[in-house]
Amino acid sequence: MKNTFALAASIATLGLAGSLSASTVYWQDVNWSTVGDAGNAADTTGFGAVNHQFRMMSFEFTNRDYAAFLNAVDQTGANTLKLYSASMTSDGRGGISFQPANANGAKYVVKTDFGTKPVNFVDWFDAARVANFMHNGGTVGASTETGAYTLGGATSGTTFARNDGAFFWIPTQDEWYKTAFYKGGGTNAGYWEYATQSETAPTAVTASASGVGSAGASGNFANFKSGADWNSMDGNVTSVGTNGGSSAYGAYDMNGNVREVIEGSPSTTVLYRGGSYSGGNANVNATSGFSTQNSNLASTHHGFRLATNVPEPGSTLPILTLFGLALTKSRRRKA
Repeated sequence: MKNTFALAASIATLGLAGSLSASTVYWQDVNWSTVGDAGNAADTTGFGAVNHQFRMMSFEFTNRDYAAFLNAVDQTGANTLKLYSASMTSDGRGGISFQPANANGAKYVVKTDFGTKPVNFVDWFDAARVANFMHNGGTVGASTETGAYTLGGATSGTTFARNDGAFFWIPTQDEWYKTAFYKGGGTNAGYWEYATQSETAPTAVTASASGVGSAGASGNFANFKSGADWNSMDGNVTSVGTNGGSSAYGAYDMNGNVREVIEGSPSTTVLYRGGSYSGGNANVNATSGFSTQNSNLASTHHGFRLATNVPEPGSTLPILTLFGLALTKSRRRKA
């Protein structure tokens, strides 16, 4: 049986309409970039070879979508799975506040100007639970503990291997590296040093008073080197897709904004790629732009994006519609 969700339409420009119901979650900022050229050669670093087509989120997962996730899976605000960090409220770079007096299903509220900023203060386990939630339909009551990863309530320690038939997943290092740096157009096209299709280091963006990056969606720019000062912070996260041009496959902010978690083998440590709003040139380039952290370290610098499959030809059976976004089934080819 075909068994992998693939998103068949873009909804990044849609506005929030109404509140969460038992059958709808509004994934406003989820676009997907198709990464083709299956069977491509690795870089001289040894990374980037991927033998299957896949899709990567074009943007880092945002506060707006993470708050929707929280309100769907933790309606009472008990936070038993530690999906919410108090730093999201207290830190000037965090984007979601907890309002215990609000009604169930509305206790997590996006801060003013932070809706389209990448969610931070999240770790591997948080990203894995979003993948499970989306795997299971992305609705109120959908499981966060089974699906892509069998977590069993774990919130720290050793991470888990991906299950066969995962619909959405945390990208592997090769998948992430290829999306960011591969030039595309063939299986021996080579790699860029920076994820803006450039061999030279990007220029740091500045930010508007509401945290919109100064570059828009083009040019050799990135949100790094603490150049985006707003909200009384010396360097801050900025709206996804406003910090320079994309990779060859159309993925934005892979040079900076927040570091993004990598799937990896089961371990108590995990890899992060891509640099953050405060890192320098060495943090964002292809050669040295990664760091290793504890699996449950939820930092102001840490966020994520997920991967999914390209639909197989003829796999058009819609099994769920999320505010106009058709989800169809296709088979997962595991790396």
